[in-house]
Amino acid sequence: MTLDSRTPSGPIEQAWDKTRFDLKLVNPANKRKHTIIVVGSGLAGASAAATLGELGYHIKCFCFQDSPRRAHSIAAQGGINAAKNYQNDGDSVYRLFYDTVKGGDFRAREANVYRLAEISVSIIDQCVAQGVPFAREYGGTLTNRSFGGAQVSRTFYARGQTGQQLLLGAYQALERQVQAGTVTMYPRTEMLDLIVVDGKARGIVTRNLVTGEIDTHIADAVILGTGGYGNVYYLSTNAKGSNVTASWRAHKRGALFANPCYTQIHPTCIPVSGDYQSKLTLMSESLRNDGRIWVPLKKGDKRPPNQIPEAERDYYLERRYPSFGNLVPRDVASRNAKHVCDEGRGVGETGLGVYLDFADAIKRLGEHTIRERYGNLFDMYQRITDEDPYKVPMRIYPAIHYTMGGLWVDYHLQSTIPGLFVLGEANFSDHGANRLGASALMQGLSDGYFVIPYTIGNYLASNKFGRVETSHEEVRSAVANVQQMTQKLLSIKGKRTVDSFHRELGKIIWDECGMSRTAQGLEKAIGQIRTLREEYWQNVNVPGSGDDLNQSLEKAGRVADFFELGELMCVDALERNESCGGHFREEYQTPDGEAQRNDEHYSYVAAWEYRGPGNREELHKEPLEFNYVHPSQRSYK
Repeated sequence: MTLDSRTPSGPIEQAWDKTRFDLKLVNPANKRKHTIIVVGSGLAGASAAATLGELGYHIKCFCFQDSPRRAHSIAAQGGINAAKNYQNDGDSVYRLFYDTVKGGDFRAREANVYRLAEISVSIIDQCVAQGVPFAREYGGTLTNRSFGGAQVSRTFYARGQTGQQLLLGAYQALERQVQAGTVTMYPRTEMLDLIVVDGKARGIVTRNLVTGEIDTHIADAVILGTGGYGNVYYLSTNAKGSNVTASWRAHKRGALFANPCYTQIHPTCIPVSGDYQSKLTLMSESLRNDGRIWVPLKKGDKRPPNQIPEAERDYYLERRYPSFGNLVPRDVASRNAKHVCDEGRGVGETGLGVYLDFADAIKRLGEHTIRERYGNLFDMYQRITDEDPYKVPMRIYPAIHYTMGGLWVDYHLQSTIPGLFVLGEANFSDHGANRLGASALMQGLSDGYFVIPYTIGNYLASNKFGRVETSHEEVRSAVANVQQMTQKLLSIKGKRTVDSFHRELGKIIWDECGMSRTAQGLEKAIGQIRTLREEYWQNVNVPGSGDDLNQSLEKAGRVADFFELGELMCVDALERNESCGGHFREEYQTPDGEAQRNDEHYSYVAAWEYRGPGNREELHKEPLEFNYVHPSQRSYK
């Protein structure tokens, strides 16, 4: 298989304009003849469905929540990047492009990243027009704050609830199209398989999560905006319902899965509190603007933080990275937190924590200003920990947050299955081996509002679509596949719960394919995952039936996919004999502990092809070329 990224030739700053002009168009009357399925209703899915509906296509939009407003995009806190340069501090489209390629440790496709930076300026205008209440200066102009990996202030925000406000904007645009009749919503409905006819994506198989009904939906193209796979680790900052099933089932139908080992550890999460905790809570990266991160200088120092004098504190990020300080990228901040905790200088009962201290900022700016900027985040922290961060430092520790890997897509956001397009976190395309903070919302809205309306139109205008009946062999096969798996899960009647397997799987992957990896640990993990998966299919207990609401059945299918994905993550990490971004192989690091890339042998996208049950997946490589931001040792010092 040859991977054609369809990257435009010529100057990169002209690539997207040239591509849009060259794309074929669908005239307004013909748009009404096309049906497009959109799976997912977060920022990527909702913006795509709303925009395509506005253009006149007939859209079917699916989400497993009871409302698009409950999509996980709502949980994003800190902000959204855009190269507006309102602060007049030296920002530009090119600088955002540069920071993103560098932040991803030179493992992203340049053309996609430049387009993202270019479109970023339009996203803000779009959202302001929708009424998104971005924070403003006293005179009414939009304000910005800084985020990790940048030395300019380019992050637009709505206090600590930016994702929620952006999603409400997209949701209102979506509901307008629902009322207009161009979009039909299918809430509480989960995609369980992709229908591929004559090599093209032509529909999906779904399960109604309330009634249990298995149904099929046929269309001319399918869009996945279903988020990332961080919940493979069990404990993550993702919503409990977030899963990989839609992407993974598409992968098993022929869509290549790219860079699965690229997972992001977020440095500012509330530490784990017990063995039976079900998820983790994120504290926004924006807090690192005003919070200073430190640990005691002495090992095992258990004094309360207010009793440790300045001379006995180690502000280790400020010490090691004087240029960026507390605003180094997430992968760098996370590894350094792990390092000081491994030295025995961690804080809290477990020793797996560092302080995020706002005392200096409160003294400098006043408590009122800090409340205005971060009030809801401080309130959330206090409710969870029963500690007042206005009086004592927050305790934080890295946790799984985002996944840079996902289904492989070309410049048009099309997967290796024609007609299957993948947006936002569900694809691999824009962040390389590490995502800079506040860029997830930027990518989701860029893909949905500004990219897919052009590229999917080109696909529809370039192909002919015959009628596909539910009696078609491929449709019946996909339905039978879903029914067979459902019955198999229900019939095992074992002795262990789905959650017990998921928790054990997550710990294996966290220990061996988490913040740091080794060849020995990854080989061990692959064996453990295979053994545990065999037990899962013999001993899992899924109570109830498939004919009504059954959340155990929902989780069982998702965890079955996590087992297969988890093994591929470890295989991918074992194959990549280098460190880059969030993929940190302990065997490959510089003398001062930074990630050491091997550009000669690993400057490529790893795209894996499913080869059937029990068979090793086949690796395909898309070489990466850097004509504008030349690879160098990443330094934030």
